[in-house]
Amino acid sequence: MAHRIITQIVVVGSRVLGRAFTEAYKQAQASSNYARAQAKLNPNGASARASLSSGMTLDEACKILNVKPPQGGQANVEEVTARFKKLFDQNDPQKGGSFYLQSKILRARERIEAEVKPAIDKAAQEAEVREGWKPKVYKDR
Repeated sequence: MAHRIITQIVVVGSRVLGRAFTEAYKQAQASSNYARAQAKLNPNGASARASLSSGMTLDEACKILNVKPPQGGQANVEEVTARFKKLFDQNDPQKGGSFYLQSKILRARERIEAEVKPAIDKAAQEAEVREGWKPKVYKDR
C-alpha cells in the first residue's frame, strides 16, 4: 500500500514540475522573440543592444559601477575602469567575495564599453583622417 502512495506522489510531482518547466520555457521563448522584434524595429536603440549582448540596461550598469551614464556616447573610461578594478577585486571569491557579484560587475563594464565604443571608434577615425594615415614601419623589415 505504501509503494502505491509513493508512486502516486512521484507521478503527480513529475507532472507538476514538467508543466512548470514547459511554461517557463514558453515564457522565455516569448521574451526572446519580443526582444528580437524590438531590436529589428530599432537596431541602434539602447534596449536592443542591452538585451542582445549582456541582458543589462545602461542604467543598471551605471548603478552597479556607481558612475554617471554616458552623455552623447561620451563617458569617463578611466573612472569606469577604476571602479571596475576596485569592485572586481573586492568581490574576488578567493578573498571571500561573491562570484555572482563579480560577474555582474564584469557585465556592467562590458555594457558601458559597448555603449561608448562606437563614439570612441568614430573619434579615432576622425583623428586619423585629420592627421593622415601613418603606417607603422618597423626597422627590421
